[in-house]
Amino acid sequence: MRKFIITVNGKSYEVEVEELSTQTASAVTQPTPVVTAAQTSQPAAQPASQAAAAPKQEKAAEQKQASQPIPSGAELVKAPMPGTILDVKVNVGDEVKRGQVLLILEAMKMENEIMAPRDGKVVSIQVSKGASVNTDDVLVALQ
Repeated sequence: MRKFIITVNGKSYEVEVEELSTQTASAVTQPTPVVTAAQTSQPAAQPASQAAAAPKQEKAAEQKQASQPIPSGAELVKAPMPGTILDVKVNVGDEVKRGQVLLILEAMKMENEIMAPRDGKVVSIQVSKGASVNTDDVLVALQ
């Protein structure tokens, strides 16, 4: 049995791992309390009403942004994977530095920061908050 200390989000956990064979292993951890949805005291969800339909229309309008023209010679920042745009951190005309966060892409329940590949100026933004994108869709153009 081997002991390891693993840190997740700043919290340390002691883990014991027992080797069963050369191809399989099992883990034994120190018990920690976990709150599940069944343990919370929040009321169950209520059926949607007609009033709830209005925010959906606003969200659909927000997702549909007219594509801006991409100047020739611009470097395109493309989506590395399919997902949903959670936030756009820049505006057209902004000067950005290499590594600066341009937008947040949610994929597989994880938030991924899409960063500028080089210093430059944002000349076009092809997506908006809430938009669904596929792999290799153009997100931002830099010059």
